[in-house]
Amino acid sequence: MYHKKIFSLVLVCTLAIGLSLTGCSKDEILDQYNNVVQLAGNATLTRDLSLKGKRMYGDDHYTGTYVADYKDFSKTEYLFGGTSIERENGKDISVSCDLEITEGTAQVFWISGSDDPVILLEATDSYSETITLPEGGNYIGITGNNFTGHVELDIK
Repeated sequence: MYHKKIFSLVLVCTLAIGLSLTGCSKDEILDQYNNVVQLAGNATLTRDLSLKGKRMYGDDHYTGTYVADYKDFSKTEYLFGGTSIERENGKDISVSCDLEITEGTAQVFWISGSDDPVILLEATDSYSETITLPEGGNYIGITGNNFTGHVELDIK
């Protein structure tokens, strides 16, 4: 359902921009389309006021740091990512994460497009890897079930 809403939003915005760009070059139209797709993708990220921790973005919404202490957390937070077709800073991101679970369960995940989420961490441990992002929607987040513990994320 989430993907249908994003697609609808992107389609409406694309049509509106397309009508306003009559006479623009193909590259200008593609740049505008990419900007609209990125804005739609940013809407999926959990808003700062709703986060349990502190997020600081890096060069874009795909990179940055996040530190949080959780107590009885049973939700999902989408921390970093977006839906750009052509990310300005390239397709590779370096992900480092420390997860400490005191109670309950938690998973740090990466989801790309309509693929099933890839679990990066689901136990008290550390993770460090370079991920190559395919075009389209890519998000890194955390989900918990009565999770009490601590997480630190650093994405470059």
